[in-house]
Amino acid sequence: MSCKQRKIAVMGYRSVGKSSLSIQFVDGQFVDSYDPTIENTFTKTVRINSQDYELTLVDTAGQDELTLFPSQYSIDVHGYVLVYSITDIRSFEVVGTIFHKLQDLNGKIQVPVVLVGNKTDLHMERMISYEEGKKLAEDWNAIFLETSAKQTASASEIFHMLLSEMEKIDGILGDRPNCIIS
Repeated sequence: MSCKQRKIAVMGYRSVGKSSLSIQFVDGQFVDSYDPTIENTFTKTVRINSQDYELTLVDTAGQDELTLFPSQYSIDVHGYVLVYSITDIRSFEVVGTIFHKLQDLNGKIQVPVVLVGNKTDLHMERMISYEEGKKLAEDWNAIFLETSAKQTASASEIFHMLLSEMEKIDGILGDRPNCIIS
């Protein structure tokens, strides 16, 4: 079976751990220092359900509600990881704005999205409850996870769940008969 190529954009407010989650997934290490990202691209090959995938992760610069949604993040992107920090209300608000911009640009009824509440290791500073994150994801028909970028297994779970969702949606869309205009 051939290797399927999938492109994933990792988006969210600044300093929520987008790069840390990406590096943890790709390299299995946690980077403790903060260096603002302009844009990084990572690749990793994974096997899920006997299928090999070559993933390209686009680790984006921090977004805010005033940032125009860069159109390159809606072209040839198969799924999205939208990240907020459980310690930062602003990041939770901004991730909602990103989702709505994504929907407007993408035009798809259902876009594969995993909403991630990051920094669970800072639970004493929590400002967004698990229930609030879960409710937002349900409203979007998205997958929801809380995690800490310090944990390799959690970072892997995010991307594996997104891949499964992408394949499920591809299967649904792929089963539709072709439209013929005469």
